[in-house]
Amino acid sequence: MKITVDFEECLKDSPRFRATIEEVEGDVCELESKLDKLVKLCIGMIDAGKAYNAANKQFVSGIRELAQQSTKDEVIESSLTKFAESLQEMINYHTILFDQAQRSIKTQLQTFVKDDLRKFKEAKKQFDKVSEEKEAALIKNAQAPRNKQHEVEEATNILTATRKCFRHIVLDYVLQINVLQSKRRSEILKSMLSFMYAHLTFFHQGYDLFSELQPLMKLLGGQLDQLVVDAAKEKRDMEQKHSTIQQKAALQDFSNDDTKLEYNVDADNGIAMEGYLFKRASNAFKTWNRRWFSIQNNQLVYQKKFKDNPTVVVEDLRLCTVKHCEDIERRFCFEVVSPTKSCMMQADSEKLRQAWIKAVQNSIATAFRDKGDDGEKLDRKSSTSTGSLDSGGEPKERSLKGESALQKVLAIPGNACCCDCGQPDPRWASINLGITLCIQCSGIHRSLGVHFSKVRSLTLDTWEPELLKLMCELGNGVINQIYEARREELGARKPHPGDPRHEVEAYIKAKYVDRRFVRRPSDEELRNKVVSLSKQEKRLSSSSEHLPPRPPPPTPKLRPASNASGQSAVASGLEARRDSLFCPDELDSLFSYFDNSSKLRSIKSADSGIQNSADGSREMLANTPSNNSLADAEAAESPPMAMPATLPPPSPCKEVVFYEPKEYSPGLQLYWASCARSLPDMAEALAHGAEVNWVNTEDDKRTPLIMAVQGGSLVTCEFLLQNAANVNQQDAQGRGPLHHATMLGHTGQVCLFLKRGANQNAADIDEKTPLTIAVEAANADIVTLLRLAKMNEEMREAEGPYSQSGDETYQDIFQDFTHMASNDPDKLNRYQQYDPQRP
Repeated sequence: MKITVDFEECLKDSPRFRATIEEVEGDVCELESKLDKLVKLCIGMIDAGKAYNAANKQFVSGIRELAQQSTKDEVIESSLTKFAESLQEMINYHTILFDQAQRSIKTQLQTFVKDDLRKFKEAKKQFDKVSEEKEAALIKNAQAPRNKQHEVEEATNILTATRKCFRHIVLDYVLQINVLQSKRRSEILKSMLSFMYAHLTFFHQGYDLFSELQPLMKLLGGQLDQLVVDAAKEKRDMEQKHSTIQQKAALQDFSNDDTKLEYNVDADNGIAMEGYLFKRASNAFKTWNRRWFSIQNNQLVYQKKFKDNPTVVVEDLRLCTVKHCEDIERRFCFEVVSPTKSCMMQADSEKLRQAWIKAVQNSIATAFRDKGDDGEKLDRKSSTSTGSLDSGGEPKERSLKGESALQKVLAIPGNACCCDCGQPDPRWASINLGITLCIQCSGIHRSLGVHFSKVRSLTLDTWEPELLKLMCELGNGVINQIYEARREELGARKPHPGDPRHEVEAYIKAKYVDRRFVRRPSDEELRNKVVSLSKQEKRLSSSSEHLPPRPPPPTPKLRPASNASGQSAVASGLEARRDSLFCPDELDSLFSYFDNSSKLRSIKSADSGIQNSADGSREMLANTPSNNSLADAEAAESPPMAMPATLPPPSPCKEVVFYEPKEYSPGLQLYWASCARSLPDMAEALAHGAEVNWVNTEDDKRTPLIMAVQGGSLVTCEFLLQNAANVNQQDAQGRGPLHHATMLGHTGQVCLFLKRGANQNAADIDEKTPLTIAVEAANADIVTLLRLAKMNEEMREAEGPYSQSGDETYQDIFQDFTHMASNDPDKLNRYQQYDPQRP
């Protein structure tokens, strides 16, 4: 509505003028409200448009990824790529439209409201003020008494001045009103017209873009119709094939027949026959593993997985023979024998066994008939020897998993919420820090790198017992006391659940990477801490009790192994070149743990020439091949496990004695905390910057890991290893952690170090290996572990670069030693500490 105020009327200050002014002011207030609302709605529209564009960009990225995944289908790849490019152009057009909206609506109208309406409001304030002053002057002039001339003159002068000022201000106010009424039309129309032209351009661009795309869309529409018809036809064909195979399978079930395997020498892929068979490994435990066998190119090969390179069992079938095996416990077995080796296999049924035997025989006959006997062999990378050992499959997991580990860890006070943001019910953990985390914080911890935090799931991953104990001995409360000691002092805000990720990430980096909130100890505090830890270690050492010494083992009586047919162990060339791996006393230790379990039943029945009794099993183990140099030396000069006095005595373990160091450091705190078994103090030392492989040059160059061995705590060793401690770092005597654990008789620590890759062949300055020391100490448990680890290493080397984790029984034995070391350590404390002077 156009409202114009007359300049002449304003000077009269008539009721008509006042009514007009009141109407104008109401209209301007309403205009301001509408413009403010329109600007806010425009801002909301622009923000929503930006969010729409962001979501649209992600959608287009998904289309591009789908196109890349469909590289084998040229039609889909090219079509999706073209669609993604067109949609990206539309996103660019939308961006231009929203930018134009921001300039035309938001910027222009906000300028009009802030500038022109602000001037109007200021003019109105001055008009209201001068109007009140004029009214007061008129009243005062009217009240002036006639007989008081000085008051009359004063009132007259004030009224004159006030009227003059009023005329000046009211004229300015009316001018501002008229200018505003004129400008509002141009500003509003200008901004809206610009916005509508932006829409016009947007739709013209979109129309041109899709006009170019329309021929392709029509072409694809025609192809789509044909694809629908072809898909329906293929579906009918597959349903008919499905029905035919189902009927055939029903007939086979009715006739009690197995899957039909046929020998086809003229197969296109060169594979005459293939299928699953069980193969008996040639290792000491004779484990059986299911493998995919095939006869191809006059060779018998097998694979564990499709992507694995085939392992050749028989290089040339012309030199082989095949026969039934009825003298072992398993059914449906047959054996392929070559001049140098043999391979025992098992089918799923008698008919399948006969089919495989016939296929091998036909392959042998075909190989003789073919003229190209020296033709191309199977291209492979793995070893062709059938003496290679099977890995025995995946180790049997008996570690805690899922809810069991979750309940144990969350039961620790403070662990029921995320350590960094307080999110309840965490499902992740940092194993080297010993804390629980929510899923968002766990992702941030992963981005820090494993040198800062190693993340593991509390519900999806398996948990070794020593690792679970580590989590239970630390916890969120302990770690936060260290890493957040100065947080409140510095005024840092701890994140809460639902905070933006970038804020949580910044806090976690400040906490663990920069260690900004860690309280640095003074020199005096550090000295007191180290002295206290050394005293604590002495109290622990004085309170520990040693078991009585173990009597020396009896001299073993080895018996020659023979099989049922009277053939000696020379039947295996590998066995003929090796000495015994275990002596009877070590077998007493081994079988004392496992006689009542099923782990060694495969050992007891692996060879038909060995009795099924425990003695027969031990005889077989006693004659198991080994290339251990120490065993060879013992075989040449003295019986295995000779009396300790017959071997040169190694130096005894050095007693742990505290001394006044030249300098106190976090590394020294970690050193003594490791010996005192104090995980909180160890974590504090690492937070203060201690090097996990710190070397004490004043104490035989020992490391914190060696001191943890001295302290006797398995969990302390695990904590250092999780924080990148070197399991093979040696002291001044050339002894690593495995040496010290062997000398102290700490079986659980020996088992842990062997699992973590400790080098059992390393020798100290006296040329003694851990096995030498264990034999001198007559510690059958540790000798058993060391020799089993050595044997497993040899088996994996014999399998070649594609072998997996080693033998199944080896994995089971180490699993049980691990569980006993963590849950029932008294079972392993059967031997006293190594003493070279012991009679």
